Order: sequence, then C-alpha cells, then structure tokens
Amino acid sequence: MAPPAADVDIATPVQPLPHFDTTNVIGREYPTLQLSEILHDDDKIRDLAILVSQRGVLFFRNQDLSIEDQKLLGQRLGELTGKPESSKLHRHALSNSKRGIAVDDKGKLDDEVSVISSEQNRKFYQDRYSATSRKLASKGWHADITFERIPSDYAILKINQTSEDAGGDTLWASGYEAYDRLSPALKQLADSLTATHYQPNFVRVKDSFGEALIDDYRGAPENTGLDFKASHPVVRTNPVTGWKSLFAAGHQVEAGWIDGVNERESEILKDYFTQLVVENHDLQVRFRWNKDDLAVWDNRSVFHTATDDYAGKRQGNRVVSLGEKPYFDPNSISRREALAKQA
Repeated sequence: MAPPAADVDIATPVQPLPHFDTTNVIGREYPTLQLSEILHDDDKIRDLAILVSQRGVLFFRNQDLSIEDQKLLGQRLGELTGKPESSKLHRHALSNSKRGIAVDDKGKLDDEVSVISSEQNRKFYQDRYSATSRKLASKGWHADITFERIPSDYAILKINQTSEDAGGDTLWASGYEAYDRLSPALKQLADSLTATHYQPNFVRVKDSFGEALIDDYRGAPENTGLDFKASHPVVRTNPVTGWKSLFAAGHQVEAGWIDGVNERESEILKDYFTQLVVENHDLQVRFRWNKDDLAVWDNRSVFHTATDDYAGKRQGNRVVSLGEKPYFDPNSISRREALAKQA
C-alpha cells in the first residue's frame, strides 16, 4: 500500500473529531469518540488503521466496545489495509482460555483474547511483576508476539479493571524514531541484518506450573509448535506507511540473537538497539489508564511496556491481529525522510 500524503483524520461528515497529539513523535488521543459509532464504516476503520500506523498508538477514553466488537475491530484494521487472508486473530500460547479468566461479565472464555492479568503475571513471573521488584523496569520493553513466524500488525487493549492504588501506566516507544537515531553507517548495517526472536518463558511456565499451552494453530498456519522462535529483519518496513522501523530490540530478542554475527557482536548490537528505545524518553509516550480506556497500536513499528508499580489487581482484554510475514524493502524510507518530503 502506498503511504498517504499526510496524517489522515477520522472525520465526521461535518468536521474533524476532537483530538490532540500526545507527543510530537508518537501517539494521539481522541477524548470523545466512541469506536462503536464507526465500527461498521469501512472507510473510517481503514482511516483509523492508517492513522495508527502513522502515529504508532491511539488512545480512546471510556469505550463501550463489547469483546466481540473489539475482536471485529482488530481483524478489520488489518483486512482493510491489506493483510493476508490467512492471518486471523492470535491465539496466545499461554494467556488464553485455559487460564479460566472470563473476558466479559457473562463468563465467556475466548482463546482469541489475551487476558492481561496482574494476578496471573505475578503467579508466573513473580520476580518481574512485583511492585517491590529490584529488576530494571526497562526490561519489559517489547513488541507483541514477535516469536511467532507471522507476528502481529495491530493490537487493541481495553483495561476493564484498574488498580485501586496509583500506578499501572503503559508506555509506548516509536521504532520509526529509534531507526532515525542510527547513524548512516549503522543504518546500512542494520538494514542488512536479521535477528532471531525467542521466547523461552512459556515452556518454563509449562514445566514449572503444569500449565497447558496452545501448540497448534495460533491464528495463522505458520504459527504452531512450542519453539517460540522466528527470524525477522532487524529493520522492518511497515506496509501501510512504507516507513522503516527498528524491529529487533528489547525483551523480544533478549534471549535471541542477531543472525550471522558472533556472540559478542550480537550482544553489542542488541544492547545498543534496546538502548535507543529505553533511554530516549523523547520517542516515548506514557498513558494513565482509567476503567474502560482503550489503546490501539501497530506492533510492526512500536514497542511498549507496562509499569508494575502497584499492589492492587489490574486486568484488561487484549486482541492481537496477525499481519504479514515481516520484510525489509530496500526502497522504503524512514519516517523523518517521509516528513521532510511533505514539508
């Protein structure tokens, strides 16, 4: 898909909807729009998808979307921007209906919804998800399910229960801008590399807690097995914008490696790519959740991390759409280059 000339807007027939950019680099909030009002308007949903891919993440307050609406939106965002027909909604290997956590007030269990539960996280990863943890909070930065051969395009998280105590914010960071922070020589190197993304924790949870995992079809024919390992370009081209994004950084490659280089070189490159995301607060945005707030982001070009600074219970429903097999297009350009052409 050819990139649009400028930011689109989800407009009513009369005037653009109220909104504001949360930072210059990433994020936009629509404080009054109910997504349920545009859910069946393909033109507006396509505009929404393009805007998410441009701005990285969009925020919507106090949403009335049902879980079925949220699933429909997740699938349509990708379908209307050209994702493969075989890519459906992700069935998470661990965060699925086998944990017995309902996704609505009727007790519905659904493998196509990843329940984000503070109680489950503390059970399986206690040392990392505790408010008293001594681990570096920056260890949490990641993009969703990049260990899959066909990873995510769009993700939608709606928080249904916020903690009674303060905390629990989520941060997002722009992979577009992280790529633009590289020097020309390092861009050329990064453009030529692939990296193996690896997630060993699910098998550890299975072995330690006796939890069953989904090892067959996880939303695309390619996503099967319990290896949770896939090789992807270090720099990924977003097919909606045509922009380059740093893709191999953070927790998703912490246990993985840069392909085709020696171990020391791999660690140096991984550390630097992650440093660009973690230590540049001017390419990040932080969002404070209220009940029923919702965020939509593009996992191809955005990293995110939760903030585990609370003791209460926090829970939400995340719908993760699967997109295309990641690729690097040598003719694609960076976000800064694209904006310079528009100026």
